[in-house]
Amino acid sequence: MSCAICEIRKEKRFCPAVHWRICPQCCGEQREVTLDCPSDCPYLLQAREHDKPRSSDQIDPATLFLQVEVPDQFLYEKEHLLMGLTYALAKAARADRSLHDQDLIASLTVLSKSYERLVNSGLHYEQPLTSESQRRAATEVENMVKEYREAEQKHTGYSTLRDSDVLKALVFLVRLAHGRTSGRPKSRAFVEFLFAQFSEKEAAVLAPQDAGSRIILP
Repeated sequence: MSCAICEIRKEKRFCPAVHWRICPQCCGEQREVTLDCPSDCPYLLQAREHDKPRSSDQIDPATLFLQVEVPDQFLYEKEHLLMGLTYALAKAARADRSLHDQDLIASLTVLSKSYERLVNSGLHYEQPLTSESQRRAATEVENMVKEYREAEQKHTGYSTLRDSDVLKALVFLVRLAHGRTSGRPKSRAFVEFLFAQFSEKEAAVLAPQDAGSRIILP
């Protein structure tokens, strides 16, 4: 029998994305490009084991907000904030299984630009996102920031979280996402990384203010 995609080469493996058998070449070329590969596909998992981390020349420097410094000390001082935002991203991705790495990166990028403008000029301007899914992910992150400030206010009587702190946290997550994704249009490697931070059972019972139990490092 021939491959279900190219219809030329001989099929040799079952593809859960097309629910039929395909050839290894189409599997390699179309994986996470045109094929929405499920996370438990053995060929996807095997490929990830052999994937090398993306080098800096594979990532557009303009997307990494290199003008924003995120010191190592910040990662420890704002551990709870970082884990809270990670929790928000994981929550958004669990609620919408159609989200890919690029969607979360788009949401984080727009939020980072918004906070950078707020920090530098005091102006608040929301840039439009291209999809409703991306907007919902951004809303989850914004809600987490609001809840974090409310939790600080409740426990200490005031909030110490500055907009510049939120900007650094968002930029850290943008860089983390670019480092974790394969860069393919339908990659969910970063999404799977987020899921690994919080099991589905944990996510169902974990209060947002308790999400900062451990730090993420790239």
